[in-house]
Amino acid sequence: MADPSLILNGKPVEFQPGQTILEAAQAQGVRIPTLCYLKGCSPTAACGICVVEVAGSDHLMLSCSTPAEAGMDIKTDSEMVCASRRKTLADLVASGDHNCFVMDLPPDQWSERQFEVMLKPWHDQVCPAHGDCRLQDLVVEYGVSLQSQEAAPAERPLDDSHPVIIRDFSRCIQCGRCVQACNQVQVNRALPEIELEAPGKANGWLPVADYDNCTHCGECVQACPVGALFERKAYGRIHGHEATKVRTTCPYCGVGCQLWLHVKDGKVIKVTGVEGAQPNRGRLCVKGRFGYDFIHSPERLTTPLIKENGGFREASWDEALDLVANRFMEIKEKHGPDSIAGVSCARSINEDSYNMQKLFRAVIGTNNIDHCART
Repeated sequence: MADPSLILNGKPVEFQPGQTILEAAQAQGVRIPTLCYLKGCSPTAACGICVVEVAGSDHLMLSCSTPAEAGMDIKTDSEMVCASRRKTLADLVASGDHNCFVMDLPPDQWSERQFEVMLKPWHDQVCPAHGDCRLQDLVVEYGVSLQSQEAAPAERPLDDSHPVIIRDFSRCIQCGRCVQACNQVQVNRALPEIELEAPGKANGWLPVADYDNCTHCGECVQACPVGALFERKAYGRIHGHEATKVRTTCPYCGVGCQLWLHVKDGKVIKVTGVEGAQPNRGRLCVKGRFGYDFIHSPERLTTPLIKENGGFREASWDEALDLVANRFMEIKEKHGPDSIAGVSCARSINEDSYNMQKLFRAVIGTNNIDHCART
């Protein structure tokens, strides 16, 4: 039996039963922008960006939550749709402290408040997500006019009590992606479900985290489409256009999670997961996402040390390696290979760990090899 079909931008296409309009469009390579949709999670239908025009309907429909039906005639980029998206985007910018757009306005269009922002250090005042923000990208794409926009007063709190995450509610667009990432992707349930009408909450919603359930994985940070959630160690240190992204494999365990290293001036500033890549599909644990300080730690050894008379002295690599090799040979000859054991650092690269186990198994002749993060 053939799959049902609909008309998408004038073209007949088939779709799978149970798909939403958004999913049916994505399957055909047709992009519908959205700020609240998170793949694999139940739709929140919160942002209003993914609206489409369906023939016979007297209003635009949210593609992320509307089931695709046979015979639908759908337009994803009609003038009515684009006008609605422009208005929604302008409202979202006006709802919070999204001052990254100040830089794109000529001086004669700066408001008094925006001009005050410009007088302060740019890097400290502009949103940390500048250059890596879905809201910003869509505002530029749809040519949203911000000439008359006034940034909302920053009356909502900045939660910096978390050890690795900063939560800036003044930039929150209430999309719900952080809640989905926490509750449906990682299933930690550290963030409460959205309560748009909850009394006593700023702007009707202020999802205070339950840090007892938080594993510090940072999935909420990666899901945030704006600058409301940000890595503490990278906060104010980097903007999207300043970073060089380098793909690598997480060194901590054998899972092989894929990482993006965001590098600035030769230093890793933050780490994100590679979306869609196996095996982690963008997900990371606390060590993979936040445990990179050791790379640039001033406490790292730069010269081999040899212990003599209760203290350490610096040595050349040749001297240190010769000493270790000779001692291993002496111990092996006297006590046998199983008298030697090795522990490979879990922060070293996989190639180094491979060479370490090869040294112990093939050269020394023992299986006494482990690493410090085996749990």
